[in-house]
Amino acid sequence: MKRISKSGWKSSSGIIYFLGIIGPGLVVMLADTDAGSIVTAAQSGAVWGYKLLLLQVILIPILFIVQELTVRLGIVTGKGHGELIKEKFGPVWAWISVGTLTIASFGALITEFAGIGGVGLIFGIPLWASVGVAVVFLALVALTGSYRSVEKIAILIGSFELAFVIIAVWVHPKINVVLSGLAQIPWKNTDYLYLAAANVGAVIMPWMIFYQQSAIVDKKLKIHDLRASRQDTILGAIITQIIMASVLIAAAATIGVSNPGAPLDTVQQITKAFTPFFGNTFGTIAFAMGIIGAGMVAAIVVSLAMAWGLGEVTGYRHSLEHHPMDAPWFYTIYIVGLVLSGLWVISGTNLINLSVAVQIMNALLLPIVLGFLYLLALRALPEKYKLKGIKAVLVGIFILLTSGFGVFAVLNTLL
Repeated sequence: MKRISKSGWKSSSGIIYFLGIIGPGLVVMLADTDAGSIVTAAQSGAVWGYKLLLLQVILIPILFIVQELTVRLGIVTGKGHGELIKEKFGPVWAWISVGTLTIASFGALITEFAGIGGVGLIFGIPLWASVGVAVVFLALVALTGSYRSVEKIAILIGSFELAFVIIAVWVHPKINVVLSGLAQIPWKNTDYLYLAAANVGAVIMPWMIFYQQSAIVDKKLKIHDLRASRQDTILGAIITQIIMASVLIAAAATIGVSNPGAPLDTVQQITKAFTPFFGNTFGTIAFAMGIIGAGMVAAIVVSLAMAWGLGEVTGYRHSLEHHPMDAPWFYTIYIVGLVLSGLWVISGTNLINLSVAVQIMNALLLPIVLGFLYLLALRALPEKYKLKGIKAVLVGIFILLTSGFGVFAVLNTLL
């Protein structure tokens, strides 16, 4: 790749270069706003109005700080997250880390397919049909493409999530009500803290770290691509939190006003709650596009993260650049994850309760996931790129506060 000038992306060659680098950060962030996250944001707006909106903004720099470490580790070492943990801390800790990844991945996949299946039911499509088609499509995406083709498909599908931004603009939220909500933070309310923890868990997930680091390796990005990859990541962090904030705003301005605290037990209920304000056709289609985009791009990312992570620990060939016959275990893990999750959803599950529960689980796993990430940034990088000095202290504080808040909020609610 051609090295860019310090002037940034002003020249046409600079823009072309950036478009060639962009992808791992944007895709993982679009997947971050998955079906479960969308449901969590909608629940937050419906129950608490705009009181959790400020948290969405605060999470932007935290999200970037965390994922920037994966960018640095992937580009500088040329190794995936699981491989680095195995190399620096041994196979036992590597398996513990990948174990958390597998648990989080299955939970996430179930919520993605539950969301996609719920959209199908809105249009009268049986659950088995919509989920089955999604599983087959996602399997074919990986089996018949290279990393770059999979990345392009993921970005295209993920762009459907922008429908939520259109919805948020459509509802015309009252600025004075928004500001009032921002100023009223009920920190002592355990129900509020529970949803706050769910939002933290919905933004920083174990599979994001594994995916982006492995994607950078699979895309063969080099050290001179570091700056562009960071910009790819911050762009994605801003977009994903705009989408989360948009869903929260849409729910707060509609459901939160007409029926605050309304039970949202299925995707159909969320859609029906929105449609009186947008019209049946617009509301249904816009929400369906957003959920399908969120669920499908996340399913791609989560399945790949799990297959990459297990490959890095076990040593089997793990790259989208390999033909399925040359990397059978990699593609088998990818497809088995899709199939088992799809079957779980077809058997029947409550999307809303499961979605929030999965985000809570992610919050409880944060100390393990972020702890390994931080230690690798201290120990696995050469001196020039190592996390050190005041920056190391500040990043450590960010990680400690983020993971600590998630655990505290959950335990404070459950105990």
